[in-house]
Amino acid sequence: MAEVAGKICLIIPPSPFLLDERVFMHLGILKVASSLEEQGAKVDVLDLSGVTNFLEVIGDYSSVSNSAMTFGITATTPQVPVAVEIAKYIKSMNTSYKIILGGPHVTLMNAASKAEKKAGLEYSSRATEDVEKLKCLFDILVCGDGEFTIFEALKIDKGIIDADDRKSPFFLTNENFSSLPMPARHLVDVDSYHYEIEGHKSISLIAQLGCPFQCTFCSGRNSPFLRKIRVRSIESIIQELEHLYKTYGMTGFMFYDDELNINKSVIQLMNEVSSLQERLGTEFRLRGFVKAELFTDEQAAAMYSAGFRWLLTGFESGDPDILRAIKKRASREDNTRAVEIAKRHGLKVKALMSLGHAGENAASVENTKKWLLETEPDDFDCTIITTYPGSPYFDSAVKTGDHYTYTSDVTGERLYQASIDYLSELDYYKGDPEGGYVSYVWTDHLTPQQMVELRDELENDVRETLKIPFNPARPGINYEHSMGMGNVSIPDYILRAANENSSDNP
Repeated sequence: MAEVAGKICLIIPPSPFLLDERVFMHLGILKVASSLEEQGAKVDVLDLSGVTNFLEVIGDYSSVSNSAMTFGITATTPQVPVAVEIAKYIKSMNTSYKIILGGPHVTLMNAASKAEKKAGLEYSSRATEDVEKLKCLFDILVCGDGEFTIFEALKIDKGIIDADDRKSPFFLTNENFSSLPMPARHLVDVDSYHYEIEGHKSISLIAQLGCPFQCTFCSGRNSPFLRKIRVRSIESIIQELEHLYKTYGMTGFMFYDDELNINKSVIQLMNEVSSLQERLGTEFRLRGFVKAELFTDEQAAAMYSAGFRWLLTGFESGDPDILRAIKKRASREDNTRAVEIAKRHGLKVKALMSLGHAGENAASVENTKKWLLETEPDDFDCTIITTYPGSPYFDSAVKTGDHYTYTSDVTGERLYQASIDYLSELDYYKGDPEGGYVSYVWTDHLTPQQMVELRDELENDVRETLKIPFNPARPGINYEHSMGMGNVSIPDYILRAANENSSDNP
């Protein structure tokens, strides 16, 4: 690849739906940053996580004499309204600014749009309409892996680049995933993120991409980008752990993979992590996700030995009919067995539960509550599902009047979904139990309000019985810009520049 001319500003938008925005940094866009740096590009990163007056930051940044003319923004679906607001503000300052949108939302909307067109529904459904709106707001849309696609995006002025295709030259292979540089964490203020595992200063990393399972509620089931498994070499993972330990003093690591034990080499990886600790003369504490029906005693023993103390599993429901309808593959008995294995090996379990599936009713919610009380996980979340693009719930839903209807091909039960403008409705996802949930789904058995009431009742009863406290929300950050003469000074926790920190580049 040729050396990149000019400076690029990558933007991490706020996530106001989260309880605490400064827990896990966005590694995807930092992987794009490291790819750019490797080819000689000068990169600024505006990390707006938790920043309440984020437009003031962008305004101040653009007033600096050496600021970028090209902006790259990443966005998940709930971040899109903020990303749209940022894009409009950037264009209002200078229409010559070039804005690239990447990340999960545009990728999954494009995947859904392709499915609509294949079915002969072009321009008659919500995904295609959403993509067309995005084309009007952003100069270039990047769908799929961004590490190579970003260079193509820099060559063109307008359009959409679809790397969400296994045949695309921009689609990452296992070899690419292993050999590309680590995320450019030096371009964000690592110390402004606060996360611990069992008292150990911790950070997140990704050892593998993709999940091949077909859960009906899960985004990415219809997108190769999030479905095709890409696995890094064990050597590259160990190198990253060692780098994070030596550079940032981290001894806690959150493996932010979909399901660690999908990888058949997970025990070998755990053994190598144990060997690394012996070589460094330290102890790690680890946390990550596992698939319940694949979990074994052998895996649990290796994980505990490597430093795992917490596991997270999307059990989703304690009702057998719901588990069958959502194509979870794990049965209620599989889920119970997974918790028992974890406890047998000293591993704590956070149960990730959800309500609002096709066929959900008062009895199924009660069964979920009973299962939690019987298995006694160490922590849990219970959310009302959201119908995000890339999931069968979204992609297979049919417009009926002023809403959409998904019909289970397993049970025939229906799930109704409100018609949402994903580009503007910031409150589509509510992450704060204290602020209250809003349900945008309902079934033939439960209204949206009943769904919220049953969720709140389950949450309160289980937490009170198992003595599991609520997680408190943290306040946002209010950026105070310089009132003095000369160039503005944007704090390091918001702005980092590659050319000023190149010595830290892994």
